[in-house]
Amino acid sequence: MNGLTERIQLIDSLIWQPYAMPLVLLVVGGLITISTGLVQIRWFPLAVRTVVQSMKQDSSGQGTITQFQALSTALASTVGNGNIGGVATAILIGGPGAIFWMWVCAAIGMATKYAEAVLGVHHRVTRETGELASGPMYYITSGVPHAPTAKTLATLFAFFGACGALFGTGNMAQSNTVARTFVEAARSVGGVDIPMWLPGLLITVAVGLVLLGGIRRIAAVAERIVPTMIVVYVLSAATYLLINVGQVPEVFVLILSEAFSPTAAVGGFAGASMAQAIAAGASRGVLSNEAGLGTAPIAHGIAKVHHPVDQGLVGIFEVFTDTIVVCSLTAFVILTSNLWIEPTFQNASGDLTAAALSTTIPGASLIVAICSFLFGFSTLIGWCYYGEKCVEFLFGSGIIRVYRLIFTMLIMVGSVVSVPLVWALGTMLNGLMAFPNLIGMLFLLGTVKRLTSEYLDRTTTSG
Repeated sequence: MNGLTERIQLIDSLIWQPYAMPLVLLVVGGLITISTGLVQIRWFPLAVRTVVQSMKQDSSGQGTITQFQALSTALASTVGNGNIGGVATAILIGGPGAIFWMWVCAAIGMATKYAEAVLGVHHRVTRETGELASGPMYYITSGVPHAPTAKTLATLFAFFGACGALFGTGNMAQSNTVARTFVEAARSVGGVDIPMWLPGLLITVAVGLVLLGGIRRIAAVAERIVPTMIVVYVLSAATYLLINVGQVPEVFVLILSEAFSPTAAVGGFAGASMAQAIAAGASRGVLSNEAGLGTAPIAHGIAKVHHPVDQGLVGIFEVFTDTIVVCSLTAFVILTSNLWIEPTFQNASGDLTAAALSTTIPGASLIVAICSFLFGFSTLIGWCYYGEKCVEFLFGSGIIRVYRLIFTMLIMVGSVVSVPLVWALGTMLNGLMAFPNLIGMLFLLGTVKRLTSEYLDRTTTSG
């Protein structure tokens, strides 16, 4: 198992070295930012208003689920254990500076997610089952002018998307973090040791019951639990930081200073180079907010909207909530606790976050365990839908039930796998599925620009 872990970590490090996937993310996101006229900045207030309005009323446009359900389903997969365990592993691998590069990834990623959602709605199709389907495989197929290139990129995305859903951050990494945070909570709060497989079994059964109902049940469940779980976690982390507010400026300076210089070894932390900080920040940033990954437009693309840009604006808000708010809170909690330098936590993930909160808030590890369960639960049901749409594109609708069964079984497997293996495998597959999506989006920059200008003209005229 150690040999397999080392080989996967090597491939993962090659994909996420600064001049590989982080550079592609920066270039594509930068081009989208320029072509849309800084849409993530200029239209951020409009994005907030759009989300608030979607909470108050059902969408009346064409689609399968409401605009808010699409946001909830997408947030269900993005605001997951990447926000608890992924941020922790980013710091343990790349040091505090990794958080700066996570922020950079989010700033560019808001434009990328906007474009993905716009293209998802614009190029969605109706499958033979009568249901709408969307995602990179469809907008690449219909939008890239060179047919062989389009087919190759779409097939690659669907294949790696299905693999990522089964073996990556949308499945095994989630159950792994859930199991570890529950073990930590049982130890610190109840004083008992429980096996990793027990919480793994609980999350497996819970997810399996929801998956039987398809996208409408997934969307309905996500709509109910996602806002609540985010509020509970944010309030817990914010309370911790208010109590330790005197250390926050120092941590902020630490993040900025370590972003551009090697992180020295301290305590049990082995030290990290700037390249490691960029790789950890970018890979965990994409893991968390999924901007450029290509998964979110699978949900956003079937929303009931009157114009594709309506859902693109929701995508901007999604990345902001996930990374700038939730991930940042986790990072500041971990860094102010100083537990990230303790030898005990050098191979940790969500259990580090739980222990960090518990240094100030008694019993907080139980809160983190509950949030981790809800985060993992919501991410698992969201990613199962993403994966089944990829499988459906490749092999047709008849294989979906088999896929759901395999997906559910692998949840249990993930709960007992080692942290280095499960996270390296997850971020490796994320990079492999992001690449064909980002290359395909380069061909579609003109479409995004045209639809953005069209929406702006319509808004100006109606206003």
